[in-house]
Amino acid sequence: MTRKYYKLIAFLVLIASCTDAKIKDVTTTKNVSNPPMESYKNKSLQVYTTAKDTELRLTKTGEQTFKDKVQPLETEIAVFVNPEKTFQEYLGIGGAITDASAEVFSTLNPEKQNELLQSYFGKDGIGYNIIRTSIHSSDFGLGSHTYIEEGDTELKTFSIEKDREKRLPFIKRAIDLIEYDLVFYASPWSPPAFMKSNKNMLRGGKLLPEFRQTWANYYVKFIEAYEAEGIPVWGLTIQNEPMATQRWESCIYTAEEERDFLKDYLGPTLEKAGMGDKNVVVWDHNRDLITNRANTIFEDSEASKYAWGIGFHWYETWTGGLPKYDNLKNINESFPSKNLLFTEGCQEGFATERLHFWPNAERYGNSMINDFNSGVVGWTDWNILLDERGGPNHVENFCFAPIHADTKTNELIYTPTYYYIGHFSKFIKPGALRINTSTSRTTIESTSFKNKDGKIVTVVMNPTDTKITYKLIIGNSEAVLEIEPRAMQSVVY
Repeated sequence: MTRKYYKLIAFLVLIASCTDAKIKDVTTTKNVSNPPMESYKNKSLQVYTTAKDTELRLTKTGEQTFKDKVQPLETEIAVFVNPEKTFQEYLGIGGAITDASAEVFSTLNPEKQNELLQSYFGKDGIGYNIIRTSIHSSDFGLGSHTYIEEGDTELKTFSIEKDREKRLPFIKRAIDLIEYDLVFYASPWSPPAFMKSNKNMLRGGKLLPEFRQTWANYYVKFIEAYEAEGIPVWGLTIQNEPMATQRWESCIYTAEEERDFLKDYLGPTLEKAGMGDKNVVVWDHNRDLITNRANTIFEDSEASKYAWGIGFHWYETWTGGLPKYDNLKNINESFPSKNLLFTEGCQEGFATERLHFWPNAERYGNSMINDFNSGVVGWTDWNILLDERGGPNHVENFCFAPIHADTKTNELIYTPTYYYIGHFSKFIKPGALRINTSTSRTTIESTSFKNKDGKIVTVVMNPTDTKITYKLIIGNSEAVLEIEPRAMQSVVY
């Protein structure tokens, strides 16, 4: 071989050795910056269970410690938790204090009123911190009303006096019990009749263009009035169910109409009033059409800058279809700076004999687990209290609530839904981060959050009729647990 050839070989060996050294250096650095997962061996865990055909209702059913992991087999069921992979921050869980809820609450004696408040908001209750209400009336109340006299375009007669009768006292007592991170927001069901194309608060219609500024001012008046009562308003949604013509209060906005109302009227009006910090939630309707609404509003930079996020309901399943959780994931991936908020859900078609119907609760469990796993930050149930008929509702749209009051006997009826919601709201605290969780079988569903104090909460649901033994695996540790048939569990560790 020539001298030049030997020099070439030596040069290539030198390059290879340098490259190898660089790879080793990178590997070493990566290992230093990513230490092994914290060991959970010998850490204790507590299990709380709610199960069908038992007395278990958020009942502590077990306590044990994690042991060394044994490699799971294909025949075993496992829940895998990786706290090193974190996702969205948890805003909270709550429900709506409507005129209907306030009406029923007012019929209870002082002892039962206190029990209801403590059950939802007290330190020994299920930890609600979110409250939604309507801007003037919705279907859940004794009738339609607004805060102004008909035809008052200057809003000179604006008054929330009607709310002071029953709704505001209920809201204030609830807020007094919320220990931290109150989220209070409001939604309109319809503008006043004279502002609409159909001259009716009911049965759809549209906001007339000449009243867009007046309607934007109305939101500001509402916020000012409620905050004057000592109620801090976190935010609002633009319109409840803007693509549904209902027999109750309703108003239609296309995606483009909602976008333009936000960027040309509502957003600038809030900003001018010094309310630019209020969180505006768009859409506030079902998961089915949500992607179109997100694309239309969030792709417009002038509209998007006013939007905190997008809200949704679950009623797309009324046609018998499956929940469209993939649409939520799509928005979360497409617009990661925007937040997803569940703004309303309830079991429709009230029937007294179904107050303890277990599938109602399981619908909640399935939705909450999958919504949170899709990137949702908060979850708001509909009415927190209704009467023994599923109302009052001025168009007879009777529905279920987690708690009903029998106004004839002054008793509170706790449905299974109350306890299923509690498996999330009681143990997961605002500010928690969702962490990576998966299951090895479709027979169980699960999600996990890590609270600010380091405690992890893993929620597991078993919708089958069979008791299931499963491994909870985190890092190199595991715990072998059992979940009853048709049950929900919270594992806290």
